[in-house]
Amino acid sequence: MKTRTQRSLVTAGLALGLGFTGLQAQSTQPDRNASLRQEIDLAISKGLAFLKTQQKETGAWSNPEEPAITALVLSAFAADPTRKPADPLPAEADKGYKFILSNAKDDGGIYAKGRANYNTSLSLLALTLNAKPEYEQTILKARRFVVGQQNDFDTKGSTDNAFDGGIGYGRPGPNSPAHADLSNTHFALESLYYSKRLFEDKGTPEDKKNDLNWAAAIKFVERCQNRPESNDQAWASNDPKNAGGFVYEPGVSKAPDVDKLPDGRTALRSYGSISYAGMLSFIYAGLTPEDPRIEAVLKWLGDNFTLEENPGLGQEGKFYYYHTMAKALAVANLDELKTKDGKTVDWRNELGRHLLNIQKPDGSWLNDTGRWMENDPVLVTAYTLLALEHTYRALQ
Repeated sequence: MKTRTQRSLVTAGLALGLGFTGLQAQSTQPDRNASLRQEIDLAISKGLAFLKTQQKETGAWSNPEEPAITALVLSAFAADPTRKPADPLPAEADKGYKFILSNAKDDGGIYAKGRANYNTSLSLLALTLNAKPEYEQTILKARRFVVGQQNDFDTKGSTDNAFDGGIGYGRPGPNSPAHADLSNTHFALESLYYSKRLFEDKGTPEDKKNDLNWAAAIKFVERCQNRPESNDQAWASNDPKNAGGFVYEPGVSKAPDVDKLPDGRTALRSYGSISYAGMLSFIYAGLTPEDPRIEAVLKWLGDNFTLEENPGLGQEGKFYYYHTMAKALAVANLDELKTKDGKTVDWRNELGRHLLNIQKPDGSWLNDTGRWMENDPVLVTAYTLLALEHTYRALQ
């Protein structure tokens, strides 16, 4: 596993739409990635052109009751690596941002009818990637809302409940069962990570006093990993097929396959997209790739590396898998993954070329399997563009 040591973790993270803060290494070697970058550049342009044709009169994309989808599209426009920083976003993006702002609530959330955290987190990210002065208060209020979605059940201030520290689609009501999941938690932590600079500059003392409990968030993420050394839940195992990978929430995997362990327990199946989401959550919370928890998930991801499916789920959630893969490996500054047979794979070239090969003639991407809305070409194209944008920058 090779790491680009000359770029800091924070620099890599801020590269997505917020600008580089470190120096790039100078090289006299031929640019072997120039051709691939040019192809990705063209694919991104075609994808964004397709999305322009799909916008509704209201400014929304796809389902207007899910502002998160519009926010993903806006993030793809804002993070276009071929756009010069001084160049304005297209008129379609401006119209989309107005739609996002029209869904801002008095409590700071940005949502229509439900799934408040999911919609607010992705909207917060989109606003942060295009942080105009007039958006600042909306961003800070949305950040405050997301922080307020973090669970703290049973004994306050402790992590005695398996769901403490995590975040779900929306905070459970007083009579609802405790719940959080790793997908929503990763989106929430991502939005807080990227908005941190504005928060540190403009947040109130009260905001800073009541920031997210990051230690509790890490504990929740640990409780979703098949790693008994750091997961205190009885279901966690070192079953060789699953060790180091992640499941959707403590004690529940979305993958159907299960195996009986020698001690009679059931081994919960780790799967690809959520394992990258778990890795990202750790990174956003401050862990580095050298941490044993991240090393464990990287081993599982390398052992199960494929671009033909979402490992553990087949075709279901395949584009979300590409999306989380590119984000996680780019933000972690990793060039390569080591596979089960001891070989290394350059994920940037492999993923980039694969996504180029499956782009539709109209510029879109689509999953023939519709679970998690992946039969929506707008959502899937936004996922893929963000994956390609991370890949493009990682090739530099």
